[in-house]
Amino acid sequence: MQATNWAPEHCDALREYHTKGMSYSEIANAINAKFGTAYSRNAAIGRGKRMGLAGPDQPKASHRVPHNASTPRPRRSREPRAAEPVQPKPALVRVEPVKLRCVGIKPRLLSLVDLERGDCRYPYGGDREGEAIAFCGHPTREGSSYCTAHFHLTRCPGAASERSAGPVMLRLVEAA
Repeated sequence: MQATNWAPEHCDALREYHTKGMSYSEIANAINAKFGTAYSRNAAIGRGKRMGLAGPDQPKASHRVPHNASTPRPRRSREPRAAEPVQPKPALVRVEPVKLRCVGIKPRLLSLVDLERGDCRYPYGGDREGEAIAFCGHPTREGSSYCTAHFHLTRCPGAASERSAGPVMLRLVEAA
């Protein structure tokens, strides 16, 4: 982090570049190139504010319009406004859980480490806290992670076929 004490020649350069209309990012880069420093954009902005230069969000001080300008302001009405009608929020409708379709297949219920290449990865269990997850384990459909029955179960009717994700390399590592 740069110290807050800028050298006078750095401050003069900052003022000069600012009057030329350069952005603080450009100013910091120019000062760094000229003097071999490492000032950030934020450091240039901070120093510019301390020097009284206009910030990036405010116009330059010489171009400010006085507050007592002759532009008339519309007067506020002292009458209370009528409250806007509040739109009622729609009532929450309780949605019954969807009953899943059942397929006529008896899963092998293999654990993740027991799955082999070409075994169906359709999960069973894990719905309750602490319940183990097992997998179908039947031979997969070509180009899919699921057997034919589970492939059709997971697809909407008329949906495009499963995308080819390419081969996935997994490596089991024994704990030390």
